Formats: sequence, structure tokens, C-alpha cells
Amino acid sequence: MIQAKQELLQALQTVLAQMAPDAAPVSAFESPKIAAHGDLAITAAMALARTLKKKPRDLAETLVEQLRAQPAVQRWVQDLEIAGPGFVNLRLTPAARQSVVTEVLRDGAAFGSQPRRDERVLVEFVSANPTGPLHVGHARQAALGDCICNLFEAQGWQVTREFYYNDAGVQIANLATSTQARLQGLKPGDAGWPEAAYNGDYIDDIAEAYRARATVKADDREFTASGDAHDLDDVRQFAVAYLRREQDLDLQAFGVRFDHYFLESSLYTSGRVEATVQRLVAGGDTYESDGALWLRSTDYGDDKDRVMRKSAPGGSGAAAAAGGYTYFVPDVAYHINKFERGFHKVINVQGSDHHGTIARVRAGLQAARLGIPKGFPDYLLHKMVTVMRGGQEVKISKRAGSYVTLRDLIDWTSRDAVRFFLISRKADTEFVFDIDLALKANDENPVFYVQYAHARICSVLAQWEHGLDAPDLSLLVAPAEQALMLKLAEYPEMLARAAADLAPHDLAFYLRDLSAAFHAYYAAERFLVDDLALARARLALLAATRQVLRNALRLLGVSAPESMAREAAPLPQEAA
Repeated sequence: MIQAKQELLQALQTVLAQMAPDAAPVSAFESPKIAAHGDLAITAAMALARTLKKKPRDLAETLVEQLRAQPAVQRWVQDLEIAGPGFVNLRLTPAARQSVVTEVLRDGAAFGSQPRRDERVLVEFVSANPTGPLHVGHARQAALGDCICNLFEAQGWQVTREFYYNDAGVQIANLATSTQARLQGLKPGDAGWPEAAYNGDYIDDIAEAYRARATVKADDREFTASGDAHDLDDVRQFAVAYLRREQDLDLQAFGVRFDHYFLESSLYTSGRVEATVQRLVAGGDTYESDGALWLRSTDYGDDKDRVMRKSAPGGSGAAAAAGGYTYFVPDVAYHINKFERGFHKVINVQGSDHHGTIARVRAGLQAARLGIPKGFPDYLLHKMVTVMRGGQEVKISKRAGSYVTLRDLIDWTSRDAVRFFLISRKADTEFVFDIDLALKANDENPVFYVQYAHARICSVLAQWEHGLDAPDLSLLVAPAEQALMLKLAEYPEMLARAAADLAPHDLAFYLRDLSAAFHAYYAAERFLVDDLALARARLALLAATRQVLRNALRLLGVSAPESMAREAAPLPQEAA
């Protein structure tokens, strides 16, 4: 069916070019909102009406007449009809629908993917400061970022996964003094406990390891503690390395990897921050006011000008980051670095609290006058996660002291559940992670529902003692079969759209729809029938469905089990 749709698109493009040589709309098919209306829909007549100054329905009649003369339409389309003000609905031939089974089985794990192309994309995500365990917000970001990387890889892009973290500044200083206080025998609530200290039990764990002169190794660093509680710099370096290792272990447990770790401190030690400031000053878009250095970011679409360096370097808050620069200055330097590394497509996956940084970073990049595109970088902002358990919101993790961690979610449910759930809603919507729902083994639980579809197919195929060679797919004419094949054929286009729109939730939606189509088929028809030709055709369709389920789950980072336990009769049962 993929080939059929490609040939039909070419036919549509040819006809539209004939009808409107100077203003032909983009050739595209849509899915009718009501399945009974057909398999594909064309809305080009409405798009052309104003340009050609004709009624949409009149144009639709001309479009249908010319389409019927196209060889691809004659081969793959069973019926063309005009509906409403000028919609053109296509009903495909059974052979067109059935061909997707052959295409899936032929391409296997590559079905839906595109050939490798000479384009690079850098995706920055998680980027947690090494001051504590990864929380549920980081978990959502890890799931979203990793899935986006997988989607772009499926589209042929060369993908680099990057983790950026602040290894200097006020938060790291608080981490060091918190650990030092523990080494001195203090604990939260004691007199002398630092006001800005981190209170979680993990600080005590760091102190114990430091006292034992442990060596910790993270993906980007290794450090051995001296055990000297008075050496604050040594405590700081050890604490950062310890938490980097903890974050690495959490990400490994979550099935997420990174190709590169970027240290904020390197932007200062390499001189990149100073060079960026000098470039912005030389460009004429900065000015001094009240002793502070400002960027005239309103010239580039920001809602107000931004302070680059406050009047009192070394003060508190953002100005104390390093050299008195506010945080957006190293952000600009960092993104110049990304561009200079050859990444002209950059995606940042961050929490919605970063919304205010978008305009100022893009303004700084334009003011740098390096030829960086106006929309650089792209952003996917996600809202935070509320965790519910037993009908109550869970707010506290003993390990972290004040929030639920990624490791908590995995320990309470499973990696598969966490990854699927955190992808299952649009990133910019609030999400409630229901622990009890994630543990249910029935069709209320979406990850169980999808995985069970895969396991069900595996169970049926395991009982088949004959091969699936050369199945007679013309026998696949039952309504449930037609619906399932149409859903399989949507997969490649869905992947391309999800990558282009930075919409990994589309993949979770598709998996649930495909599973629903399969479960409906399972309830409506029998597969291991006496008619071997029919059985072979139906099992070929099951094998194709299993392959697409497996391919899509892999992009989510979720397993495709071949068997799994379930509660009594949670899903439709096979027809007698």
C-alpha cells in the first residue's frame, strides 16, 4: 500500500499541475474522519477555489475526471466520489490495502524507516545539574528526548545526544557545603546546618563515601576522595562526580544513553563566554545602564532588553554564575558552539520553566551576527508530572528529600511503563502518572494493552506449524482485516510527521490505535482455521502487525514481550 500511495500521490501531483500550473497546492492525502467515506481524501479543490476563481465542487469534478485517466488511479482506486463542498474521497482496491502486508514482511525492522541522509541533528535533553537525583521532570524529558532521537534516526538523520550540565556556581557550592556539613556530623534541623543545604538522604550517602575515600567513575569523569572534610574543593569535586555517577546509573536503568557531555564551566575556561560578550558588544547591540551591561534583545523580538552582566559581579543569584554574567550569556555561547560544531539543526528538550529563555537566547544568537537562522534552536518544552498512588499525590522521596525521582518511578512500576506513560501525552500538557494504573494488567493500562497485542500474536504464530511463504493476500477481505491493513499503512507517514512536528506522543497514540485494530480483529475472526490458504493469509497479516508493533515499541524504548500474564478476560476474546 505504501507503493500504491506513492504512485497515487504522483498522479495527484500531475493532475494538479495541469489544473493550476502556476499555483498547484502541495499533493497530499488526508484520512477521512468517517471510515465509511473511504480510505483517502483530497481537499485540493477547496485550496484552488480562490486562486482559480471557481467553485470548489466544480473543481472537484474536473479533478476526479482527470484522476480517472491516470494509470495509477486505474490500478489502485476502486471508487472516486465527491462529497460536501468539494472533498474527493478515494476507496482503494483490496489489492492496494493487502499489499502493505507484503511490504512490512519484506522490510522487517526497517519498515517505516528512511535511508540514511547527510543531515545532522543535535538533541540536548535531561541536562540536570549534578546536585541531586533525577526527578520525574527529568524522567519525562529523558523519555521525550530519547524518543525524538529515535524518530530522527528512523528518518535517516545522523543524531547526536547531548547532556549539558552546570558544574559550577551557587548550586554546586551549596552541594559542597551540604556534604561538608554531613561530614562534620550535622543533619537537617541541627543548629549550624546551612540554610541553603540539600536535605535528602543522598547527601549523607555522599559524605559516607567521601569519608571512606571512595573512587567514583561517571561517563565523563573519575575522582577519588581524599577524606579530608576541611578540603571544600575536594568535597565539591567528589560530590559532583558521585552524583554524575548516580545520574548515569539512573539513565542506564531507563535505557537512555548520551554521545556527549558538555560542561558549562568549559565555556568560561575556554574563553567562549568572554568571546561571546565581546562579539555582542562589537556588534553594537549592547549598552551600559545603571552600571550593568544590557543586550538590546527587543530589536530581535524579545519582550524586553536583557541584562548580560549585573552592576555587582559576584553577587547572589544569576549574577554569581561566573564573572557576574547572567545565565543567558553562557547559553548564547553554548549555542554558538553548537552551530560552530556543524549542527545547523538543534533541538532542546526542556521544562516549561525555560519558556522565557527562548526569545533571549535566539536574540543573542542573532546579535552575534554569525549567520545563524532566526529560529535556531528548536525547542520542545514539557510540563511537569504529578505522581499519584492510592488516590493520593506523592510528593516526597526519602532519597531525594523533597521530590519523586526517576528511580522511584522505575522501582514502583517498570521501565516500560515509565517510558510509555511519559510519552503518552503531548509534552506541553500536564501529566498525571498514576502508579496504580501502571501496575494494572488489563486494558485500562495502555502499555499493557499494546504489549499484550504483541504477545497475543506471538502466541497464535507459535501454534502454526506451516510456513507463511507466498500467502494469498486476496483472501483478506473481512472488514476487520481491511481496517487493520489500513492502520499498518499509516505507520511510515506517522513517523515522518511525528519527527517533523517534534511530537513523539503521536507514536504512543498510533500504537494504541493499532492495538485496538488488532484486538478487534482477534475478537471478530479465527486464525487457525481448516482452510490452510486462509489461515496462511491471516497469519501473514498477524506477522506484519507484530512487526510494526515491535518497530514502534523499539522507537519508544519499550520492550515487545512474547508472553505476559494478565487478569481474567481483560481484553476481547477470540471468536468461536
